[in-house]
Amino acid sequence: QVQVVESGGGSVQSGESLTLSCEASGRIDTIYAMAWYRRAQGKGREMVARSTKNGRTNYGDSVMGRFTISRETTANTARLQMDNLRPEDTAVYYCHAASFKAADEGGFWGQGTQVTVYG
Repeated sequence: QVQVVESGGGSVQSGESLTLSCEASGRIDTIYAMAWYRRAQGKGREMVARSTKNGRTNYGDSVMGRFTISRETTANTARLQMDNLRPEDTAVYYCHAASFKAADEGGFWGQGTQVTVYG
């Protein structure tokens, strides 16, 4: 099993920056990708950024050019650098670890961390 814990959420003013961290533990040898998703009130889950074990990344259209995902493999950590934040970025941000194991195809989710941006 893999455990995922997010941290770094908080409240900022529009235009400011924030960095989120996601630490995975347990059977981290089975992880091939880590990603950040978010869920705003009244909306469904949205993919924010994803990073594979081989270094490929992709971003949601709404955050492209503003957010950057990076992986600290030694610490089993995925970080999300969020720049030029907007009020519409307000959401609970969740980290997801994807496993290559067939039994764990659904991956593993963290508990979420709140990000609030004031206009």
